[in-house]
Amino acid sequence: MRVHFARTLMLALAAAALVTAATHAAPDYWAKHIQKFEDKDKEQAPPENAILFIGSSSIVGWDLRKYLPNMTTINRGFGGSEIADSVFYADRIVIPYKPRQIVFYAGDNDIANGKTPLRVFEDYTAFVKKVHEALPGTPILFIAIKPSIARWNLVDKMREANRMVRACTETNPLLDYLDIDTPMIGEDGKPKAELLRDDGLHMTPEGYRMWTDLLMPHLVPEKT
Repeated sequence: MRVHFARTLMLALAAAALVTAATHAAPDYWAKHIQKFEDKDKEQAPPENAILFIGSSSIVGWDLRKYLPNMTTINRGFGGSEIADSVFYADRIVIPYKPRQIVFYAGDNDIANGKTPLRVFEDYTAFVKKVHEALPGTPILFIAIKPSIARWNLVDKMREANRMVRACTETNPLLDYLDIDTPMIGEDGKPKAELLRDDGLHMTPEGYRMWTDLLMPHLVPEKT
């Protein structure tokens, strides 16, 4: 099993080395959303040396001013997005900010939309490659794809993608991985209902409090 996983990981890394950018099937779908971010930046310059949160709806719903009031942060989540979308738009909503750290959550929608764990991993490594080509010293923290009631039938594929990402982060000091899967599981082996909204998918305030507490030790402090 370990030999098979190691071989799969090596093949994935080799494939990722050939990837210059991953793209969503229809990246223009997000164009207006991204333009709103850019318009907002023109109206008010984003903070320098911030921690950038990017990814799908779990990032969108994270009220950073509430949960991280003493941290300089930028939220550039766009709900429903996949990892490849963040790769495609990194030149516009990641790299220009020159963040001191990137906190990245995505992959949930990828699996739900039919992508394989290997493809999720390849898209993740494409994101890392694109960011580090422009910002070579930037730490990137990946929050594990969360378990949810609504997508419980896909949990094995999500965990396989998580395993590959986690193994990759262990080979690079600039990469980090936050396990939120284990603490979100109850004694019955299923996701804790109080952490998820009625739709069984999106996070509740209690869920975000848990994530914030788990994340805090991993955040890069602001230089004084």
